[in-house]
This record gives sequence, C-alpha cells and structure tokens, in this order.
Amino acid sequence: MADIFLSYNRQDQAVARLYAEAFERAGLTVWWDVTLRSGETYDTVTEEALRTAAAVVVLWSPRSVVSRWVRAEATIADRLKTFIPVTIEPCERPIMFELTQTAEMSHWQGDERDDAWKALVDDVRRHIANRTAPENQAATGIDPATPSAKPDELTAIAVSKPNKKLRGSRPTLAVIPFTNRSNEPDDEDFADAVVEDITSSLSQGRGLRVLAHSVMEQYRGKTIDVRKIGHDHGADYVLEGNLRRLGRKVRIAAQLVDGHTGAILWTEKFDRPTDELFDLLDELVDDVIAHLHVEIQRIELTRAQRKPKAENASDALKRCWAEIPRMSIPSLEKAVGHARRAVEFDPDSALVRSTLGLVLGLLYQRDGSRRPELLEEALEHCDRALHLGGRVWQVLFQVSIVKYYAQDWDESLQLSERAVELNPKSADALQALAGAYTRIERYEEALEILDRADQLAPHGYNFTISLINRCWALYGLDRIDEGVETATEILKIMPSDHTGLMLRPLFHAERGDWDLACKDIAELRRAYPDEPLDLFLGTIRTSRQTDAKRERNAELFEQAWKMHEEREKSKVALSHAGK
Repeated sequence: MADIFLSYNRQDQAVARLYAEAFERAGLTVWWDVTLRSGETYDTVTEEALRTAAAVVVLWSPRSVVSRWVRAEATIADRLKTFIPVTIEPCERPIMFELTQTAEMSHWQGDERDDAWKALVDDVRRHIANRTAPENQAATGIDPATPSAKPDELTAIAVSKPNKKLRGSRPTLAVIPFTNRSNEPDDEDFADAVVEDITSSLSQGRGLRVLAHSVMEQYRGKTIDVRKIGHDHGADYVLEGNLRRLGRKVRIAAQLVDGHTGAILWTEKFDRPTDELFDLLDELVDDVIAHLHVEIQRIELTRAQRKPKAENASDALKRCWAEIPRMSIPSLEKAVGHARRAVEFDPDSALVRSTLGLVLGLLYQRDGSRRPELLEEALEHCDRALHLGGRVWQVLFQVSIVKYYAQDWDESLQLSERAVELNPKSADALQALAGAYTRIERYEEALEILDRADQLAPHGYNFTISLINRCWALYGLDRIDEGVETATEILKIMPSDHTGLMLRPLFHAERGDWDLACKDIAELRRAYPDEPLDLFLGTIRTSRQTDAKRERNAELFEQAWKMHEEREKSKVALSHAGK
C-alpha cells in the first residue's frame, strides 16, 4: 500500500513528477501510473492502488477537470474519504468538488521551502495519520489484536500490511530513535535532535526515500529486529545508534543495517565535547550524513552491478554512475550504454536525460574533443532535461558540466550556482561550481568549495574527480608543488587514472623539471599506448582553465611529449650503435 495515489492528466506528467518526487523526498511513498510494470493490466492495478492508498492527491488543471479518468478517481477517493485536491493551474473544478477545500499550488515549481508546499505535506501526513489511527485499523489492515511486547523482548509490532516496494523506486531508509545510554536528561533531547535533523536533511535529497520521523517513534525504547522494520515499511536500510558520555565528551555511535537480512553494513563513532554539544549539532549531523551517503551510494552501486541486467531506470543509472569515476574511454562508453538503457525505461525523466547528456559530454572531453557529434547529442539531452526538470539540482549541475564542455561559460556558471542554491549540501553540485569558478580565476573560492564538498562526501566514489578539480585550481594559483602532491594522491587511489597521469608531467614541466616530466610521459604512454598526442591536447583544451592557461598547458605537455620521444629515439640509436 502506498501512502499517496497521485491522480493527474497525462499531459501534466512533468508537473506530476515534481509532486511525486517531492513527496518521496518528504518520506512518503507514492503510486502513480509510471510505476506500472510491463504486462500489467492498467484498470486492475490502478483501481487496487487507488482503493488501498491512504491519501489520493488529485492534481486539477484545465486538462484533468475534463478527464474521465481523473474525475472517476476523484469520485472514488471522495467516497473513501482519501480525497486531497490540489490546483496546479487555474481552472473550473467539477461542480461536485467545488465546495471541497483545495490547496492552491498554481505558483509551485518544485521549491520544497515554499510555505504552501510545506502546508500541503503536513495536510497529507495528518490525513494519512488519521487513516492509520486505531479506530481506522480495519480499513488499513492493521491488526488490532497485536499484543504489546515487553520492553526486554523482541518487538514484533505490525503497523500495516507489508509495504511492497515499488519497482524501480529509490532505496528506502528508516532512522529509528537513538538510545540514550547516559543518565543525563539533556542527552535524551540531544539524541532526539540528532535523529530528527538526520531524517529531515536526508529527506531533502533525491538519492533516498526516508521514512518520516513520526513513523519511527513507535520503536522508541524497544529491542527491535530491523528485519521487521524492513518488512513492514519497505525499508532497505535501517540506521540505529546510541549516545553515551565518555569523560568530557559525548559519543554518538551509529550503524547502518540491511533492512532485509539484518546484516551490519557500516559502523562509525562521532565524538563531540560536552560543553559545546547543542552548538555543534549541525556539524555532527552533517558528519553523520556525509559518511552515511557515501556508504549507501557505494552499496547501491555495487548491488546494481551484480545484477545480471538492469531491471529499471534506477538500476541502469546506478550502473552508469559506477562507470564514471574510472574516466577511461571504455568505461565511459559503458556508462553511455547504461544511460541509454535508462532512457528506454523512462524517457520523460529529467534526471535520466541529464545523466545521458553528462556521460556523452564526459566521453567527448575524455576522447580529446575529437567527436563533435557526442557533444551535439549531449546538448540535445540536456536541453530536454531542463525542459522536464529545470528546478532539480542534480539536473542543473550535470547540465552545467556539459555546457562547460560546449564553452558556454556563463550558462555553466549560472546552472552550477543554481544547483548549489537548491542543495548547498551536495558534493556534486559544489564540485561543478568549483570548476566554474576555476574558469573565471576565482581559484581560492574554488578550493574552499572543494573543501566543503570533500567534507560532505569524504572519500566518496567521485573523490578522484574532486582531486582533479583541485589540481586545476592549484595550477591557476601557481601552487605547483601542492599540485604535484595532489596529482600523486590521485594516482595512489587509481594508479592508471588518465587525468592524474596527464597532470603530473604538466606540473613538473611548469616547474622546469623536465627529467621528471619525461618520466611521467613514459608512465602515461605505458598505461595508454594507443592514445595519440592530439587526444591529450584536446582533453587539456577542454579543461577548467582560462584560455591562456589551457594553451600554456597544451604547449608544456606537447614539449614534454616530444622531449620524451627524442630521448627514446636516442636510446634506440645508442643501442644499435652498441651492437
């Protein structure tokens, strides 16, 4: 059973997607007809979802008010007392619904900070809570005969029928109340504040569906089998933790558990001084979320790769993202293939379109800008993505990178700034903005932004990309020694990284150390024996630098390349002479 059944006219699908995804980010499950599986009978599946949903949100527009399907769904919902009408565009509602209180949302374009949106979410949650209250248990499938568990026994409280996970939906996380292991009342308040803030912050992202804090309150103080939570709420992951005092500090211990098997996937401890506890709440929550995001992302990408094939757009996108950090031509070609598969699954998803545009753009840049047709197609998908979801921060930062490769500097900067404005805690968006700042020689600001990004995603799957951006900013500041160290760090993580191998000879050549530059070129050519000079020069000329610096980089690289070739010829000549 989904929390929400979304009723809308097909012509309003782009707007309906905004509502569906925003409701899910608020921790609510949503059924709408794009979730239908191939071969399922439309009438049967739709009616079942309509009648079992706790709330039916009807989106009124000039198209939907004359739709036979939408009017029928609204009528059934009204009869079941699950009807929540929303006006998304000025229109004359059907006369039978004119007296029903309707949320006016004609102005709303996806801003989850909007007061009207917050009021709508609160209204939906109240409606769902009323539907699942004890007096309504017969209608919702809750068993009123469920016995109360003793505090020291394994809890087996079924709050609803098993929440069957929607095909292709994002992973679901449940954050249960943390246990206070100290005797301080203030620590109880602090532990609650941590859980509430973690839940709220994670709900604002798109990578996870997070169950509402109020739903998890029933598990406070109980010994819980997390598999029961996974079963009852469709939770793939459960975050649990405890708080205790250790001298002059307070320690939060958190662990991530598989909601299906009960296996512990990740554990971490976070310490803070007791005298600054509440002052450091935001910092602590950010720290927990940063580590949590990285671990879940790593697990999700690994699981998607292990499947025999992608079963939905989400699987295909995860496979695509797993290939990106390698930044080799074969890996990016695989990423493009996975993204194309995602488009086949969901051609009207803004995120799917922007991801395909991004990987096409990355392949264009990595291949030395030698295939303009890749960039042309990338821009087509990006423009389509902006049309479908121009207020989605993931879409904006991905399109900003492609616009950069197209040398549309101003739009790239504007898009990355907008992405960060919408989600200032996205490491990906911050990295895109840092690259745009490097282009306009705001190097110090770029480095500060990269520091923030690294704190938000410590050693995440795209950490090498962060280091590459840092190299370009350091080069712009003439901090060559630091640039060499950073490029070396890239190669420690990924010894055959294309850009890392290409950057180090540049830094050594800039420093005038031609012996090391030639040694670096030799290492680069051993790793990529079939890639010609023009490919590397084309990649350099689309890097995040000013035109003057890019030309300087290209000249230095070409000089080091040719110097290495001359030295190799000399070695061969000496070898022949010795014979």
